[in-house]
Amino acid sequence: MDIQLTKVLTTVFLFFITAIMEILGCYFPYLILNQGKTQWFWIPTVLALAAFVWLLTLHPAASGRIYAAYGGIYIFTALMWLRFVEQISLSRWDLMGGLVVIAGAMVIVLQPQGLIR
Repeated sequence: MDIQLTKVLTTVFLFFITAIMEILGCYFPYLILNQGKTQWFWIPTVLALAAFVWLLTLHPAASGRIYAAYGGIYIFTALMWLRFVEQISLSRWDLMGGLVVIAGAMVIVLQPQGLIR
C-alpha cells in the first residue's frame, strides 16, 4: 500500500477544519439561546454551517465513508473544544475514547482504495 503522507495530513486537516465549522454552527446558537448572547451570532452560524457543508463536498470518496471517517475526527475535535474552549478537564475515559475514534477514523482513511487515492 502506497500511503502518501501529504494526502493523509491534508485529509485529516480538512476533516478537522470541517469539524470546527460544525461545532461553531452549533455553538453560536447555544450562546444565543442559552446564554442570552446577541442575535448577530446567527450570521456566523449560517456561515459556519455553509462552510461545513461545502468542506464535506471536497472529498472524492463515497459519502458514507467520508461521514464515517469524519465522525471520528469530529468526536476528537469536540473533546479538544471541551478542553481548550470550554476549559473543562478531560477524564481518562474522554482521552481513551478520543484515541479509539481517531484510530477508527485512520483505519477508514488508510484502507486500500479508501479516502486517499
